[in-house]
Amino acid sequence: MVVINPVKNMNGEYMKVKYLIFTALFIVVFMTLSSNAAVLPEDRADAMYHSYQGGGMSIDGPSILLRKKIGKSVSVSTNYYIDMVSSASIDVLATASPYKEERKEHSLSVDYLHDKTVLSLGYSQSKESDFDAKSLHFDVSQDFFGDLTTLSFGFSKGNDEISQNGNETFKETATRANYRLGLSQVATKNLVLGMNLEAITDEGYLNNPYRSYRYQDANSATGFSYATEIYPNTRTSNAASLRARYFLPNKAAIYANARVFSDTWGIDANTYKLGYSQSFMNNWLMDFHLRHYSQTSADFYRDLFDRQDQFNFMARDKEMSTFNDLSIGLTTRYLFKISSAPWIKSSSINLSIDHIQFDYENFRNVLAEQQMGTEPFYSFSANVIRFYVSLWY
Repeated sequence: MVVINPVKNMNGEYMKVKYLIFTALFIVVFMTLSSNAAVLPEDRADAMYHSYQGGGMSIDGPSILLRKKIGKSVSVSTNYYIDMVSSASIDVLATASPYKEERKEHSLSVDYLHDKTVLSLGYSQSKESDFDAKSLHFDVSQDFFGDLTTLSFGFSKGNDEISQNGNETFKETATRANYRLGLSQVATKNLVLGMNLEAITDEGYLNNPYRSYRYQDANSATGFSYATEIYPNTRTSNAASLRARYFLPNKAAIYANARVFSDTWGIDANTYKLGYSQSFMNNWLMDFHLRHYSQTSADFYRDLFDRQDQFNFMARDKEMSTFNDLSIGLTTRYLFKISSAPWIKSSSINLSIDHIQFDYENFRNVLAEQQMGTEPFYSFSANVIRFYVSLWY
């Protein structure tokens, strides 16, 4: 599996991009599954290019994934991922200048199969000029009742080192722990159900050293000024999700996912997803999906505070506000054999496109030339494209 680091609370929008980039890979894999028997992942290699454009932010880069079995019981995988980020988002333009940076992530994981149990251990590191995140994860899955039921649980531990470009004295740390429990059930020959529970604890420096809140200031020409955000140094989050996939007789499937989330900062969020997958002409596969996300704002969020240091905690990062987004996506796969070499089993070309509309309900566009506090609420759209080639050997 590919493990995505719980990196940077610097930009929730950025984390959504990471989620969408890898979702396409999992969609294509899951569209080919019809059972949950404990097996090691197939030997494969993936080369991907991803691109995100929207809201003044551009993120693109390559990713390489290699997976190989060692004997009948062990599988090893490694992933190398690069993000080239160019940002002129509203958060940046309000208080600073556009910037560019590069983020590199590498990971290594090992899966061990014993009878009907799969043990997984992995390590990943994400690094950029002002952020270094390391994460270790451990997962166990066990099949029961004729391989119709799969129970899984896992734990991840992450350590972040945060610095600030242009300020050599700024050094902060954060630790993160993730506990998860999952259950998958083949209910009938056509219906697969699943449930996941997740608990996350964060401690340390949890905000963005570049983000600022705005407050009323009679001495400013605009009527307001900015100061560095102040967040709590602890956060506990809980999430639960349900999923269902029903296989239709015409080589198709429909699926639905629902997820609820809450944390000690006062954020409550809901995610709903619907999709339809269709296989045709023996080697083509297509998936169409809709996803809606909504959340309430953090208790200490405001678009405009009455004065500086009004409360103990103060935030204006738009990802802490009340907002929703709607995604429409299409994923296609063409399965073929790239070579007649006997060691190559199969290969595929995959393309995934998502269009996302973000609408913020209490975050105003301060770049609009209107009176303070009456600016229009911010909204924007984004496009995410992933193109990748897979090879099974």
